[in-house]
Amino acid sequence: MKLIQTSLPDVVIIEPTVFSDDRGWFMESFNEAKFHTALQALDLPTPRAFVQDNHSCSAKGVLRGLHYQRAPHAQGKLVRVTQGAAYDVAVDIRPASSTYLQWVGVELSAVNNRMLWIPEGFAHGFVALEDDTHFMYKTTDYYDKSSEGALLWKDPALGIKWPQPSDFIINEKDSDRSEERRVGKECPRCV
Repeated sequence: MKLIQTSLPDVVIIEPTVFSDDRGWFMESFNEAKFHTALQALDLPTPRAFVQDNHSCSAKGVLRGLHYQRAPHAQGKLVRVTQGAAYDVAVDIRPASSTYLQWVGVELSAVNNRMLWIPEGFAHGFVALEDDTHFMYKTTDYYDKSSEGALLWKDPALGIKWPQPSDFIINEKDSDRSEERRVGKECPRCV
């Protein structure tokens, strides 16, 4: 496995080793010891144990996010796409961070097999680039509705450059009608 730091050094792209032959391919999608060793080699902290796995399926153009959980149920996420493709975004919401409110976007797909490690203290969202996109992720804490938070996916203060036109398919929870999701209103309470 190869780890690549992004412009937000705590957010890391993971490129697994894939073994291919005429039968197909094999890869180790997660190995805790190797993951921790690779993070330590980058002088990054190791996460708490993963306790929950989530799986969503989205049509092309579905945008989910930008979600996070506050302490005491903050979540680190190890995300991947097992079918289709998605543009995945992480936003630093740690007020004391030198990269506060900066974002990074990475394409994850069943073809490139990349994963993204998003530690606690980041909001997360993605847009499906293909129909029937299967998005899977491990979390370091259980979902807790009372700890839930979100930022508006198109907040101008964030300036995220999403890869598709703005006619996304968005549920009511993530819509722009929720004024309290803007950075100035929500982020002082992010973490």
